[in-house]
Order: sequence, then structure tokens, then C-alpha cells
Amino acid sequence: MPFEQRILGKTGLRVGPLGVASSYGAPAPAFEEAFEKGCNYFYWGSRRTAEMGRAIKNICGHGKRDALVIVVQSYSRSAILLEVSLEKALRSLALDCADILLFGWHNQPPAERLVEKALELKERGRCRFLALSSHNRSLFPQLARQGQFDLFHIRYNAAHRGAEEEVFPHFKNAPRPGTVIYTATRWGSLLHSKNMPPGEEPLSACDCYRFVLSNPAVDICLCGPKDVSQMREALRTLDLGALSEEQLERMNRIGDYVREHGRKFF
Repeated sequence: MPFEQRILGKTGLRVGPLGVASSYGAPAPAFEEAFEKGCNYFYWGSRRTAEMGRAIKNICGHGKRDALVIVVQSYSRSAILLEVSLEKALRSLALDCADILLFGWHNQPPAERLVEKALELKERGRCRFLALSSHNRSLFPQLARQGQFDLFHIRYNAAHRGAEEEVFPHFKNAPRPGTVIYTATRWGSLLHSKNMPPGEEPLSACDCYRFVLSNPAVDICLCGPKDVSQMREALRTLDLGALSEEQLERMNRIGDYVREHGRKFF
């Protein structure tokens, strides 16, 4: 069965299962093609590239702003600079409001002053929802219980499956936070033949995205294409749908090997 749009946790936003990230160099037409295929989660993240910005403006210019979910990320640990960062992004995109303001890479609970500023920005209508990304899986259940964040960006792939035990089981009951997955290809290391177990063919990016989206706890899997070709490879994920049990076993087997023999990521 093909992957279809779904609701992003307690946000109530309807999103495509495959989100697109700006940082890797894809041109505006690639993002616009993805949008036409139902990919509406636009992560204008670590690098706010002009090409994704142009795609967003083009889509909004065709009267489709309400169909987009625009994520603005800030790594700022200063409340003042957090506001400056968001306002700069909004001016650049000619928008009044971001759908999601994402706290980038917090491995400890964010400072109270930072959260208070974000909630103020939300109250003023400069963003609709708050998100946080982290490499510290134990942080997500803790922050979910506090209820200030509406969704989380979580690292999860075939080689790093700790979220299956440390995060996802805590999000079973509604209303639950939305779950967005990044590093599905483990920074590309799951795609190289030199990293595979003996006799195994290397995985494709599409295999990795399908692995992530085959987990029912996942709402969105982010992809980071560098060109139109990579975007189209990613979009194959939508039609191919979930992996079979046999395919999942292969993904886990390869993931275990890559984790054991490759560079160690927690």
C-alpha cells in the first residue's frame, strides 16, 4: 500500500509522510515537484537555502500557503536572538507566520527563558507550534510530559533503533506529540557498498526512508536531496509503501552490522 498523508500528532496538521530538508542543495523545482506529490513538510533548517525559499514563495504565490507546513529552525540559546532568527526568516520568506518553530539540537532541557520567548512568539501569532530536535532520546518523554512542545525531531534509522524502546512507547496515548525522523540513511553510511555485510547489496535511500516510515510510531521521515534525481529517488518511497517482514529483517541485519563496524554514534 502506498504511503498516504497523515495527521502530525497533536498539532492536527495534515502532512505528507516524506518531509524535505533544505540543507543539501536541491533546486527549487525539485521541492516544487515534491510538493505536487504531497510532500508539504518543508524544513528550512540548518541551512536556509535560497532555493527552498524560492520554492516556498512560488507555492505561496499560487495560493497554496495553507497546504504547506513551513518549519523554521534556530540554534540560538538566547531568547532575544531566537526572536531575531525567526523574524529574519519570516521576512526572507515574506510570511507573517511559520507553522513550526524548531529548537535545534538541544541535548538538555532548553532554558526556561528560551521556552517563554517561544511561547510568547506563538501567542503573538509568529509561529503556530513548537518543536525540538535532540540526540538525547531520554529527553523526549520528559519534555512530552511537560506539554510545551508539539512535536519532536528524532534520530532513527536501521543502525540506530533505540527510539523503538526509549521514545516511541511513551507516545502511544493521545494527544501525543508529532514525530519527525532525521538521519534515515545514517549520514549516508547505510548506502555505501564498503559498509555492507559480506554478500549484501548496498541499501538505497528509498530503502532507508521506507524502513523509517514502516514504523507506525513515525509521522514524517525527512529526506535531504542534493538534486532533482535524488528527490525523485526519495519520492519513490511514497508509491512503494511499507517494507515486508523479510525486507525489515534485512534492514535490521544490515543496520546491526553497520553500527558494529562503522563509526560509533550514540
